[in-house]
Amino acid sequence: MTDAPVNPILNLYCDESCHLEHDGCQVMVLGAIACPEDQARTISADLRAIKDRHHLRPRIHDGHTEAFEIKWTKVSRAKQAFYLEVINYFLDSSHLSFRALVIPDKRLLRHADFGQDHDTFYYKMQFRLIEVMLRPKTRHHIYLDIKDTRSAVKMAKLHDVLCSAKYDGTRDIIARVQTVRSHEVEPLQLADLLIGAVGYANRQLSGNTGKLAIIERLRQRTGFTLTHSTLIRENKFNVFVWRGADGHA
Repeated sequence: MTDAPVNPILNLYCDESCHLEHDGCQVMVLGAIACPEDQARTISADLRAIKDRHHLRPRIHDGHTEAFEIKWTKVSRAKQAFYLEVINYFLDSSHLSFRALVIPDKRLLRHADFGQDHDTFYYKMQFRLIEVMLRPKTRHHIYLDIKDTRSAVKMAKLHDVLCSAKYDGTRDIIARVQTVRSHEVEPLQLADLLIGAVGYANRQLSGNTGKLAIIERLRQRTGFTLTHSTLIRENKFNVFVWRGADGHA
């Protein structure tokens, strides 16, 4: 008698931009990086090596050593070469893929008409983001950035929503939903960078030449605008611009 094969594990690193209801930002973006668990350490090491090549050294903060964190808010003309190398690494890696879900204008959301609040809408959109990335005969570990005191509540709620929607009562498909610190997890940092690029493009901003260079590199190499939905089966760089049933929600 042979042992049953062990299903592979796919890691999903999820983040968001301007997801709060009244944060003054029109465009909301959710996004996730996917990579096989058995490649996560190699990918992290490769991204740290890129940081080293560009002399982006760890720093001491509150008595602890922290590596330089890849973040969209840190993109500048001075660091443009570094961030373009990170983008090229993502695009060249056969183990990495990305999906973004864009809500173009939160001002048009009509939560009361649908018997929901903004938190409920948020979890619906998280499900819409992640469901396309789930693979058959695969266990999934989902990692979220710790942002505030509500992170643990959000983590548990998302796990429940995903398992209920996928009839995964035994949690064999969604095996883990866990919060992590983004400065310690390179793939999550990569998710932040790509989400930022999609958000910047959809907000039609133009004040940062480093950020524009990243968007242009993504457009050139993927062939996508970043502002329109790709085919749902697009695996490498998938974008879904959500409009709702009648253009609103």
